[in-house]
Amino acid sequence: MALAVMLKNRFARRRFGANLLSLNWKLVSDMDHNLSSSDASLAPTPTLREIFGGFLGLGLISFGGALPLARRTLVEQRRWLSAEEFTDLLGLCQFLPGGNVINLSVAMGMRFRGVPGALAGLLGLIAGPSLVVIGLGVLYEHTQNDPHVRHLFAGLAAAAAGLLISMAVRIVLPLRNRPLAALIAALGFVAIAILRLPLLPTMLVLTPLSIYLAARSAR
Repeated sequence: MALAVMLKNRFARRRFGANLLSLNWKLVSDMDHNLSSSDASLAPTPTLREIFGGFLGLGLISFGGALPLARRTLVEQRRWLSAEEFTDLLGLCQFLPGGNVINLSVAMGMRFRGVPGALAGLLGLIAGPSLVVIGLGVLYEHTQNDPHVRHLFAGLAAAAAGLLISMAVRIVLPLRNRPLAALIAALGFVAIAILRLPLLPTMLVLTPLSIYLAARSAR
């Protein structure tokens, strides 16, 4: 009887250990699958033609400014950047002089294809809108006193404001798991939008602070 109980207990331990080992391997394989699927979610490195075409389309459909649609194009449609990478790159472009989207096109092209990629992104972004603006400028010169045209531009301004707010919300979302970065963003908003402080001194103060906090949190 005692021998039968010992054999039964040994069999149970072996079976439980085998099940536990199987469970561990399943967890590890699931983690590897999640990591690989996350890496595979990004598209392959774009070619010069793809960079030019991507920013050309972005410039042609970006009524009211290209920045509200830049995230959707680069992150969701083209999948060239992750949401976190877009937020970091946009923060760098905002610190540099010049237009944010122009800086973004140069930085994107430089990242993937060097100087030719930067030129492709820049030319693609400004080529289409430049021709459209020239044509609309000629048309507006002859119709600027028409009240219907004034109402049209008022409606376009409201739509552009809505697109900008939508883009701001999507940029802030990746910061919900990064409290220090969210704190820097909140300080920048209060300083510029509420206190009306100049942009350059605000950036000169917040940029070294954000770099220090990011380096400290990475340790």
